[in-house]
Amino acid sequence: MLLIGFVTYGCAIACIATFQRRFIYFPTVISAEAADASAKSSDLERWRNRAGQAIGWKRMSPLHAAQGRVLITHGNAGCAIDRSNYAFAIQQSAALDVFILEYPGYGDRPGSPSERSLFQAADDAFELLATNGPVYLLGESLGTGVAAHLAGTYPTNVAGVLLIAPYNKLTDVAQDRMPVVPVRWLLRDRFPSEEYLRRYHGPVVMLVTTQDEVVSYKFGRRLYDGYAGPKLLRESNDAGHNTIQDQGPEFWKQVVGFWQEKRSPTK
Repeated sequence: MLLIGFVTYGCAIACIATFQRRFIYFPTVISAEAADASAKSSDLERWRNRAGQAIGWKRMSPLHAAQGRVLITHGNAGCAIDRSNYAFAIQQSAALDVFILEYPGYGDRPGSPSERSLFQAADDAFELLATNGPVYLLGESLGTGVAAHLAGTYPTNVAGVLLIAPYNKLTDVAQDRMPVVPVRWLLRDRFPSEEYLRRYHGPVVMLVTTQDEVVSYKFGRRLYDGYAGPKLLRESNDAGHNTIQDQGPEFWKQVVGFWQEKRSPTK
């Protein structure tokens, strides 16, 4: 019986190790026609790189003189076109151009999701943004790890960050969800947000909820408590992981105001 138990456990571990990315990424895949139709109804347009390849969506500020740009890195499910609500909320509070990055393997973008491919896509997208104004980052859930990577990689070019349902590192979240599995030894995609944020010293806003059923509240607080730069914490006691982003206009005005007040005058 003991031998059978060990063999069964070993097989389970091998299965988890082999298919681990299926436990992390849950992309919605749609056709280009469906994406374009959804974008039209959401008042978004294609965001393309210099080679003409679609890398996401954008909505320019309805005001002529934009005060900066916001790059959004979304969570592990759905696709970029689903995040048009952020563009509406942000642009109701400030004159900002909004860009929503699509990940490889999501929406109608070819490729496969992994830490490396998401970071590479984010790097390429960030470098496309104009440099004649401040650039802000908004990361959601899994995407907070991508936003932290950008902040740590381009610390002098990021004027402010908002992290919604963040975590200090994905290995801690995964270990918490699978306590009997040696996740820290198996996980290939680690998203070490706390390490990247050590290289960044600009304003960071974090939005967390004590009722988060996906990313435990303690991991967001761990990231917030460990950050040494200017920071602002907003907490909820009733929202869940998928509803925490439903914030009113005052929240978005507070975020933009904090960014603008605390950012370096050179950014």
